Amino acid sequence: MSIRIGTRGSKLALAQTSIVCKKLTAHGIDTEQVIITTQGDTTTGVPLHEIGGQGVFVRALDDAILAGTIDCAVHSMKDIPAYRPSGIVTAAVLRRDSPADYLAYKGSLHTVKVIGTSSTRRRAQMLRHDPEIITKDLRGNVDTRIRKMSAGQYDAILVAEAGLTRLGIRIPGERLSPERFVPAPNQGTIAVVSRADPSLMEELSVLDHPRTRTDVAIERAVMEKLGGGCFTPLGIYCNSGHLIAEVLSLEGTRTERLETDVRSIEQAREQGLLLHARAQDLIDEAYRKLGITP
Repeated sequence: MSIRIGTRGSKLALAQTSIVCKKLTAHGIDTEQVIITTQGDTTTGVPLHEIGGQGVFVRALDDAILAGTIDCAVHSMKDIPAYRPSGIVTAAVLRRDSPADYLAYKGSLHTVKVIGTSSTRRRAQMLRHDPEIITKDLRGNVDTRIRKMSAGQYDAILVAEAGLTRLGIRIPGERLSPERFVPAPNQGTIAVVSRADPSLMEELSVLDHPRTRTDVAIERAVMEKLGGGCFTPLGIYCNSGHLIAEVLSLEGTRTERLETDVRSIEQAREQGLLLHARAQDLIDEAYRKLGITP
């Protein structure tokens, strides 16, 4: 019997699901793709934080798993909220691709003045780098974003480098150092979530990459204690236990940052609490300015 794998219908989601299906097929496991439409796909005219954040890409797939419509779903792991419904588990975490952001631009870098992004983190980090930059909201899939840049609506766009790689897109631009432009927690990682069925989880476990799972678990532990969701500009990145985490003001003028080695999830939680205490005013300020009730 085939494993029914749910996915969004975007090119990137389908490319990521294809990666998972090919890997399972190589292990002799049959698969079937099922496309599920999410609120994040149908509501594209407003910033993500106004419709509930990155979790809007996940809820419909969670519901389909719990309803038995699909057996599992493939996600960009950074889209998965910290708190998960009962009965759903992360069955596999694939080996991480590039965690970095990529600044794609037309012409030459020194002419870039207007950058498109829907991420408060990317906006704040870019303004910290260059306060003269103008940022404008940008939603849509990668093709849509590139098309809008080509049409002259933006001089440059900020996207995840891993997404470009998975889609086979080559475009002028530059990779931003993840140590300086700290990425979103779990960026560059594909995860497979499923219902909590031991036999299904065992089949999917052939995809799991232990070191990546540990690193992203540390990032998520920090995120859980730090709070702020996708509303607060924050970056969290762990590479082989070396953790970098930062919280920024919306304008990028203030930053609270920590960098340390972490050997356990408990230590990660402690670092998250430490940074939360130091950055509480930045978190509160972001919620207040965005008009969001914590």
